[in-house]
Amino acid sequence: MRNQPTSTIAPSKLAAGEQRNLQQATIYRILLAVSFVHLFNDSIQAVIPAIFPILKSNMLLSYAQVGWISFALNVTSSVIQPVIGYAADRHPRPILLPLGMGSTLTGVLLLGYANNYVLVLLSVILIGFGSAAFHPEGMRVAHMAAGLKKGLSQSIFQVGGNAGQSLGPLLTKWVFIPFGQIGALGFTVVAAAGVLVQTYVARWYQEMLDAGYTFRKKTVSRAMDPARNKSILNATVILVILVFVRSWYGQAIGSYYTFYLMEKYGMVLDHAQNYIFMYLAAGAVGTLFGGPLADRFGRRNLILFSMVGTVPFALALPFASPFWAGVLLLIGGFVLLSSFSVTVIYAQMLYPGNIGTVSGLITGLAFGLGGIGSLFIGHMIDAVGITSVFIVCGFLPLLGLLALLLPGDGKLEEWAAE
Repeated sequence: MRNQPTSTIAPSKLAAGEQRNLQQATIYRILLAVSFVHLFNDSIQAVIPAIFPILKSNMLLSYAQVGWISFALNVTSSVIQPVIGYAADRHPRPILLPLGMGSTLTGVLLLGYANNYVLVLLSVILIGFGSAAFHPEGMRVAHMAAGLKKGLSQSIFQVGGNAGQSLGPLLTKWVFIPFGQIGALGFTVVAAAGVLVQTYVARWYQEMLDAGYTFRKKTVSRAMDPARNKSILNATVILVILVFVRSWYGQAIGSYYTFYLMEKYGMVLDHAQNYIFMYLAAGAVGTLFGGPLADRFGRRNLILFSMVGTVPFALALPFASPFWAGVLLLIGGFVLLSSFSVTVIYAQMLYPGNIGTVSGLITGLAFGLGGIGSLFIGHMIDAVGITSVFIVCGFLPLLGLLALLLPGDGKLEEWAAE
């Protein structure tokens, strides 16, 4: 297999066989590069919930105000991602990769020095914009470098992000408890490294475009089939609901379970953060296994299993002792997040040729709905108490039964072949 294009031949002069080789080769150095940048990007995003306890204490914030910080980060990312993805599908912009990390670098710098609530909100908006610029183009790069191994490539790409998110609790324990808010400045080094790697990836991306790589588009006949369009729309709505459920439950754990443990069991902050790390780290491992498992057992089946399989662990969690809570978080995190990359691949198969738009929409929804969920959950905790909210959240994964209504893999492949 070829690791890189040997020339920058104009697309019109590229032989058909050579173009097929561009689209079938799996280029692991690029997959690993964008996965590492995903690690950098999401570890910086993990700084935000990791610093919540410090900000809440220093600025005397309510749970609702903490929710607004999460909302500002996630909704900024969710609104902009599909727009950037749509634009990238029509006019690819490799330069957005390093520019996005530059925005993140600026946001982290501001966060370290923010001395009031408004500046905190502005800093997380800049970080959210950087994430929005990265994800659609990053997923297009992962798709380009995947060749025929789409499931594996998405798992490699997404595991970087989930691994980065899992670092949040450790950041609280090792950075923000000893150094306070100013500890955020250390992540300017991570962001700067991300800019350098993204510059390298952007150059390869541009070379591939110059060499004639194209994303396969839908045929006109398929786009004109009303019955099929209705089926695709229905599947999209169901997929969005499933992303909504996963995001809300994930936000409940990631943003507030620390406070739950501190309130119910009297844990100190650094001990409580270990539980969040276990959940997110198990989720990162689940993401890595999810793509290959979906390739073997079917994407719809994996999505269904990941949602419904989480139910018993989610329902038992509010009633578990600290030891069993750790066990439940490990298993539940692995199972629930095993479908993270698979939902993206499923959406891409529904809309071939619109990789950036679809990836931006699904990932953007995950961030946006998570932000709305965090805001809503924060208000509910203030209103009815944290224990009651976690009991109710345990029922959310039951909505995963809707995955039974998704078209099977055979139908997706039939549509894609036409």
